[in-house]
Amino acid sequence: MTNTNNTQVAALKDKIDNLRFAMFTTTNTDGHLLSHPMTKQQIDDEGGLWFYTSTHADLWENIGAMPEVNISFAQPDDSLYVSISGTAQRIVDRAKIKELWNPMVQAWFPAGPDDPHVVLVRVVPHGAEFWDSNDSKMVRFFAMAKAAVTGSTPDMDNQHGKIDL
Repeated sequence: MTNTNNTQVAALKDKIDNLRFAMFTTTNTDGHLLSHPMTKQQIDDEGGLWFYTSTHADLWENIGAMPEVNISFAQPDDSLYVSISGTAQRIVDRAKIKELWNPMVQAWFPAGPDDPHVVLVRVVPHGAEFWDSNDSKMVRFFAMAKAAVTGSTPDMDNQHGKIDL
C-alpha cells in the first residue's frame, strides 16, 4: 500500500472508527436499492470494512449478483455523517469468522461461529464523503435558530470532504 493510501485509510478510520452501526445499501434483483442496518466489526489495514451476515440474508444474495454497495454512518449528536461507496466481497473463512467473533454477534447467531450460515462481508471502499461540524451542539442550535429568525443560512464551522481510496 502506498503512503497516499495509508493516509487515506487513516483518514477514513479517523472518521468512522468509533461508529459501529451503519446502513448498508445493496441493489436487489429487481434493481431497487435496499438498506440494511449492520454492525461494523473491523476496518482492516487496507481500509476494508468487515460485517457479519447470513447466507439466508437478502444482503448476501444481493452482493453476489451486484457487489457495488454504499455504507452510511451517522453520529447526529456530533453532526458527523459519512457515506462510503465500494465493492462488497462475500467471505466464507471460518478462521476470520472466529477471529472477529464477539458476544454481540453470538446474540444474532446463537449456533456460534461454526454455524455454516454465518459468513462475512468485506467492503473494499472506492471512496468516502463526509460532513462534519467542529461546533458544539449548542453553537449549532443557536446558529440554526438565528438563521431561521433572520432568513439566512446557518453560520457554522462545517467541513465537507472526500476521501479517495
